[in-house]
Amino acid sequence: MKLKWLTTRNRVKQALSGGVLGITLSLGSSSALADTVEVLHWWTSGGEKEAADQLKAKVEADGHTWKDAIITGGGGDNAMKVLRQRAVSGNAPSVVQMKGPAIQEWGTYLVDVDAAAKKLSFDKILPTEVKSVMKHKGKYVAVPVNVHRTDWVWANKKLVEPILAKAKNQKGFDQILFVGKELKKKGVQAFAHGGQPWQDATAFEAISLSVGGPEFYQKAFVDLDLKTLKGPKMKDVFEKTREYTKLLDPNRKGLDWDKATKLVIEGKAGMQLMGDWAKGEFLVAGQKPGKDFLCFPVPTAGQRGFLFNIDSFTFFKQKSGSGKATQGQLSFAKQILTPDFQQSFNLKKGSIPVRVDSKVGAFDKCAKDSFSDFTNDKVRRLPSFAHKMAMQPDVESAVVEVITGFFNSNMTPDSAVKRLSSSVEEIIED
Repeated sequence: MKLKWLTTRNRVKQALSGGVLGITLSLGSSSALADTVEVLHWWTSGGEKEAADQLKAKVEADGHTWKDAIITGGGGDNAMKVLRQRAVSGNAPSVVQMKGPAIQEWGTYLVDVDAAAKKLSFDKILPTEVKSVMKHKGKYVAVPVNVHRTDWVWANKKLVEPILAKAKNQKGFDQILFVGKELKKKGVQAFAHGGQPWQDATAFEAISLSVGGPEFYQKAFVDLDLKTLKGPKMKDVFEKTREYTKLLDPNRKGLDWDKATKLVIEGKAGMQLMGDWAKGEFLVAGQKPGKDFLCFPVPTAGQRGFLFNIDSFTFFKQKSGSGKATQGQLSFAKQILTPDFQQSFNLKKGSIPVRVDSKVGAFDKCAKDSFSDFTNDKVRRLPSFAHKMAMQPDVESAVVEVITGFFNSNMTPDSAVKRLSSSVEEIIED
């Protein structure tokens, strides 16, 4: 498949080499202290902030200074815009939260952290799906922090559990829709859903996996198979999605994901389709899984799937031409995958450890179930396209634009299928 778009890598190369802006590459300030790590990230909600503080404490206990560069909003999109601006001006942060294909696109401008990787045996403790993403030209340039599952249902137990008991004969996503419609009959908001494109995409990818199954999801959103994108199963996905959107608050525009989670916590809504970072909000609110709230993967009628979103950190060169990591960067890299940090961080974040040898006895049932599925070869592990793990940025933007357009209009499923397939077809060329 030949790609027509200007990739992120090419945009980065042009901008930073002077091909577009006439600016000489000089990543990082020459006056930056080696023991200071400026960390660009977007962890700002209650549960996320507590998790980030765990890492900050580790780095500072190792004798280094953590300097926050927090960029809010956009699920990381805003952070990447800021990164590009700062890199062009010669002031890239030393550590940057990054994920998926973007790591490879920025690979030339990153230092390797193989010294830390060898010391902690990264090759042995990381799953295959993770290792390949973290390396550039055979060297580790990124370190994964955790694994988030995106195809979760979060539910207010008091509201939802009685209805779930009546939905046993329903299969796949019909089970969730049954519960939602029953809640609506009772005058309760069925689903808490924010008004941002990435939230629309998060719900849509979960519905796609539920309705179509893992093989369908792989072909449609990873392989970008046009026959699958134009096929009848894709129409089924949009039809179920339309049933879902009819159960949403029409005044949701601008609602952040954590505010939507709060609606479930407070009993103002029954359910939320969201990644397991939502659990951190329940925990911060003093709620307990199984007692106050329910968590379970969006049900599928066939083989189970697992949509993963991996948070990771990359390490930018701090002097032009330098390929060596600073002591602060190496310390940061080493701390992330230590067993004690993997446990303390993920207990706060709501995610699961990325180390396959992790002990999860201290985790709650939601996390234990998630870890069991992630390490189970019978469960198909698939990258989340809504969270930048599966597609090149140009394709992702086009796909999400169609999805959020469908969520916020009266577009028919037939029209949505045509727009989705034609949008992808315009970008890729046989």
